[in-house]
Amino acid sequence: MNLGRSFFALFCLIILGLGILNWILDEFWSMQVEQDEESYTGYRTVLRAVEEDLLEQPVYQWANIVEQASLRYALPLKVEDRENIHLIAPDSNHIVFDNISVYYDDKNVTMFHVMEQEDKVLVLGPVKSPTRPRTAAIIRLVVVLALGLVLLVWIWPISRDLSKFDRALQQFKQGNYNAKVLNTHSSVIGPIAQTFNKMAGRINSLVTSHKELTNAVAHELRTPLARSRFSLEVLKAAREDTDREKYLENITNDITELEVLVKEMLVYASFENEQPNLSFSMGNLTELLRHQVHSASLHYDGSIELKPTESELLIEYDPHFLNRAVANLLENAVRYTKDRILVSVTADQKLCQICVEDNGEGVDDEFKKVIFDAFSRFDPSRHKDTGGLGLGLAITNKIMVWHHGSASVEDSAELGGAKFVIAWPRRQQGTFASDEEN
Repeated sequence: MNLGRSFFALFCLIILGLGILNWILDEFWSMQVEQDEESYTGYRTVLRAVEEDLLEQPVYQWANIVEQASLRYALPLKVEDRENIHLIAPDSNHIVFDNISVYYDDKNVTMFHVMEQEDKVLVLGPVKSPTRPRTAAIIRLVVVLALGLVLLVWIWPISRDLSKFDRALQQFKQGNYNAKVLNTHSSVIGPIAQTFNKMAGRINSLVTSHKELTNAVAHELRTPLARSRFSLEVLKAAREDTDREKYLENITNDITELEVLVKEMLVYASFENEQPNLSFSMGNLTELLRHQVHSASLHYDGSIELKPTESELLIEYDPHFLNRAVANLLENAVRYTKDRILVSVTADQKLCQICVEDNGEGVDDEFKKVIFDAFSRFDPSRHKDTGGLGLGLAITNKIMVWHHGSASVEDSAELGGAKFVIAWPRRQQGTFASDEEN
């Protein structure tokens, strides 16, 4: 698609349209020239004065009188038979002022005054056209050129931006989802380009996420399947019951691992595809944290401390999803801590923040950048034997995005390990305004 050619075609069409409009106006002016009597007043006065002189003298003296008047007024004057008018100005336009006919073209005017002797006409001309019509034509021409220039200045940036848009679309069609429309200058195309860039970024993110998810799923499924295949091969050759039970248990564990993996992947995939309908409500965050700390303590022999221990801290959140986010953070801390976990919560007028710290090995600085991505287990201390699938933190991060908040990780100054922080607005926009008023 050649947008440059389209632009020039459009520009030429507009200029042609303006030219046609100018022609129509000129024709309209020509039809209305008869109303512009001031332009011909001087010529009319001369014709009537000469006619009076002629009528006072015999016809044989008219030629001499007309010659003298022509010299006196410095205008071409003569008397002609009426039937010869069409021969004098055959290709001119024709208008009539009372008993004076005006024949005109682009440059000259010839006026015919019908005398009382109707077979004779007094001819003045050809002389230059009055200045007013010519000035009007020039003004119209200047207006047309100015409009053309304005249109050129207005349309050219649009054409240039559309060309950029076309190139980006062609790249996008060929699979380059990083294609963007950059440096637009037109206020018409700019918002469209921004919307396209956001759409392209979103599609690129989804495609990349799906590729990563597919690769990660293939990798995660390969290990337990390979172990199960190996256990089955060994099981065929095992003769002792204890050996058979050992490999059957290994196969059972691998199947359980696959079930957990598939379940987590389905949850994450559902989160990635679309945002569910969250039910925000005011809830006691302290009570939620106590419940999660108690649940985690049932499967952990170390210390889990909650501070501060306020009896009530009213925050707006979705109970189901926030419970899952906190549970994921505690599960992650239990998996990698040595023997101590600290859970803390702080809130001001605008923001609420939950921190989960452990005294484990911490998180490498490079790994902090990708730790909330799905299936991320870059840190050597966080290997498969610990049981992590790399989806819990990704789900937590997604839940925080839905709460218009964020999830991050840093070093724990108090315990020396990792410190995971989730934060979100204390009140979601547009809800529970009545509670604030009370």
